[in-house]
Amino acid sequence: MAKQDPNAERYISIARACLKAINDSASDSGSREEKIQAVYQAIDNAFQAEFSEYRQSVAVMASVLERIGSGQLDAKAAAELARKTLAQQPASTRNAIIH
Repeated sequence: MAKQDPNAERYISIARACLKAINDSASDSGSREEKIQAVYQAIDNAFQAEFSEYRQSVAVMASVLERIGSGQLDAKAAAELARKTLAQQPASTRNAIIH
């Protein structure tokens, strides 16, 4: 993955969490299934952490769209609400490809 890819840091963070879980499980005395489950859990936790900001941003935007869609705002107020919401959007969610 190219360093300039907007998701590079996310992938690196998730990969580190996976490697740590694999290394930790190698020294653990648990069963093979427990070790595999620990790695899966580390992957899930890393993904959840990396994408929590996106989920929060989507929730806020959905709420704003519901308010605009209710028809209770005039066009000027709706446009202003949309501009304010976009201005508050976290930098990491702007123009970034999520995959």
